Amino acid sequence: MSDCDAELTHDIFLGGALKIWQPREGYRAATDPVLLAASVSAMPGDSALELGCGVGVAILALGKRVPGMDLSGVERQLDYAALARRNAAENDVAAQVTTADIMAIPATLKRGFDQVLLNPPYYLPSAPASANVARAGALREETPLSDWIDVALRRLKPGGHITMIHLAERLPEILLALGTRARTVVVRPLAPRAGRPAGRVIVRAKKGARGPFRLLAPLVMHDGESHARDGNDFTPEAQAILRDGAAMVWR
Repeated sequence: MSDCDAELTHDIFLGGALKIWQPREGYRAATDPVLLAASVSAMPGDSALELGCGVGVAILALGKRVPGMDLSGVERQLDYAALARRNAAENDVAAQVTTADIMAIPATLKRGFDQVLLNPPYYLPSAPASANVARAGALREETPLSDWIDVALRRLKPGGHITMIHLAERLPEILLALGTRARTVVVRPLAPRAGRPAGRVIVRAKKGARGPFRLLAPLVMHDGESHARDGNDFTPEAQAILRDGAAMVWR
């Protein structure tokens, strides 16, 4: 291990099918990018673009589940983009990672994609500051959420799908930003435990399609009323996604 690697951790995702280098301090990928990747209904041969790909967990998890895709990611932070490239190479997933701001997409990516996925920063600029400056920078919204969605829709082919994960409280903003450009919208809430309010939502929409809005039953992440033992307590459905690489159920 090099001196630089000493500042990183080498973490296991998808039950060991994916091994990811990420910074020991600062923003660290956990379950959200895996849930996002599982929610993309892609087929071999599809093209996919992830906006703000970080160290590459979501786009690489998608590539592991659906081989033969044309995968691209955009990440503005140099160190995270470099790690995403390293992670792609070491996990034997072909993915092009471009260092750029999503508001300045390079010409090489100004084409239509079958799938666009995104996990934008969750917290508004007015949210309380985190003691961890690096993590706060990754989670605090600098580019408005509506702009993330606009960029995603611009990069989609007609009939292509946008898939995103975000806070449940911001669902009205997401639906407003999708507007009439993507009307076939399906929402899967994510609840921490049975009977608890959903904290996050996964939203899928099809560009240019007219279809009914559907609000599905929540995916419950953990068994029991509270965490009562060491180790994970994921529900079987959550376990299948997070450990076994299963696709999200959209019904």
